Amino acid sequence: MYNLFISHSWTYSDQYEGLIDLLGKDSSFNYKNYSVPENDPVHTDGTDKELYDAIENQLKPSSAVLVLAGVYSSYSKWIDKEIKIAKGYGKKIIAIEPWGSEKTSKVVKDNATYIVKWQSKSVIDAIKCQCK
Repeated sequence: MYNLFISHSWTYSDQYEGLIDLLGKDSSFNYKNYSVPENDPVHTDGTDKELYDAIENQLKPSSAVLVLAGVYSSYSKWIDKEIKIAKGYGKKIIAIEPWGSEKTSKVVKDNATYIVKWQSKSVIDAIKCQCK
């Protein structure tokens, strides 16, 4: 069982859902998703401090942090905070380059422990390698 924090923006939830589907393609791969759930009111009703604390609390028990390295990541105010929290706890950061992307987030890739393409085997192999 791998404990994963999957960084995402609910504005781009299709990419998040796509990654969940990608991880589910290998029936022998088991993980627990520690991301802050979409239905958590902290997203819409909480303060920035409350969301930061929620992210930190969810990220703490994770084995690795998965970050979608699409260009939108460069413009998210939360990516920098998630990276800072992850590094503060010594978490491995796995950057996943979206399928067919020509431009990706330099911020994410510069902070990644491992960079992989959008393929089930590549992502799962990186998780297994980084979570030993």
